[in-house]
Amino acid sequence: MLSEDKNRLLTRVGPGTPMGNLMRRYWQPVGAVAELDDKPIKAVRLMGEDLVLYRDLSGTYGLTDRQCAHRRADLSYGFVEQHGIRCNYHGWCFNEKGRCIEQPFEETVKPGGLKDDVRIKAYPVEARGGLLWAYLGPEPAPICPNWEPFTWKNGFVQIVFSEIPCNWFQCQENSIDPVHFEWMHSNWSIRLGGAPGPYSPKHTKLGFDEFDYGFIYRRVRTDTSEQDPLWTVGRVCLWPNCLFTGDHFEWRVPIDDERTLSVGWFYNRVPKEREPFEQNRIPYWYGPIKGPDGRWISSHVMNQDFIAWVGQGTIADRTGEYLGASDRGVAMIRRRFFQDLETVANGGDPKAVVRDEKLKDVIQLPVLARKLLTEGLTRAELEKHPLYGKGLKGFVFQAGQPNEVRRAFNDAMGSPPDTPQGIPETLAPGGK
Repeated sequence: MLSEDKNRLLTRVGPGTPMGNLMRRYWQPVGAVAELDDKPIKAVRLMGEDLVLYRDLSGTYGLTDRQCAHRRADLSYGFVEQHGIRCNYHGWCFNEKGRCIEQPFEETVKPGGLKDDVRIKAYPVEARGGLLWAYLGPEPAPICPNWEPFTWKNGFVQIVFSEIPCNWFQCQENSIDPVHFEWMHSNWSIRLGGAPGPYSPKHTKLGFDEFDYGFIYRRVRTDTSEQDPLWTVGRVCLWPNCLFTGDHFEWRVPIDDERTLSVGWFYNRVPKEREPFEQNRIPYWYGPIKGPDGRWISSHVMNQDFIAWVGQGTIADRTGEYLGASDRGVAMIRRRFFQDLETVANGGDPKAVVRDEKLKDVIQLPVLARKLLTEGLTRAELEKHPLYGKGLKGFVFQAGQPNEVRRAFNDAMGSPPDTPQGIPETLAPGGK
């Protein structure tokens, strides 16, 4: 249980708020590289700021204030030039640093115009893993992490976005909550499928450990032991707003106080028979969260999570909660966030900000099934695998995978091109 004031500290992310100042110390994923290949301008709202993301004709990425400095026209309706983005109202052009580099009429009547005095807000952008990352914090910017899976070869990667109508913090608390897998992703799925049981194996032991880049959660179920990778390796609550399970990441990016951008990055190792495999374009898509009946979609893993998050309210009221033994990890990350808020207020770097140049090329994380993901299986071995074999039958994580993405996946995996996108009858054993 938290006081109203402490709950507000954790959830408000606008400019000048304590948590907003903290979250701006980290690079945040705001779009896909392929997204700007398709359309070079994207309107973005990030932590309460209205911005425009673009790639100009030279290939340079920019993220600037959405309003033009001239008469406040919307730059997301502008167009890109060889250098910068041009406002469609009077033609003022701005580069990725926010400098005005051209004012057509003003320069006609007065050589040089006023452009040297004009700036708009601008933030750095970097590409990693097929995603575009933005940094909204103070300079000097830290290193934009190149997480180890971004460097893996011979894999099919896809990126999935969804806008969730609730606060980011209740989404991230889900990243350190192992017991919900048993009930939400296993037992509930069994009941959604129309069966009364049997229910999934029960959790008997939980462990939580802090490390350089977040927290590791470990678990033992009635069908596993402390020799199982679920305990010896565990999975990662990646700091500050991500879940990493070994083969995929899920970022919970604050759009503002009441909306979250879910960003999923998924890696499937291709069968050994398909190597070498090179993916020239990482596809992206936007996953639906409601069905035609207006109800939340409940058929896939992350859609089920979305139901839990929005069910807590737009901003969860933690003054009325009762935490139990299964919530030890939730209590741990809250304490760590409060520590980081104090660190930032005192001018320091919070947890997991990367500045060591030795880490610029790659940052390793604990990885379940590392050998499988980095060395691969034959097609026959993959089909028999109790967890990864399910991925051949359908994308279990989010509903709505487009047919063209499924066809590209089937081609990469050596599946017949007409293999359908199935809705899994049961979700992957043990959940995420």
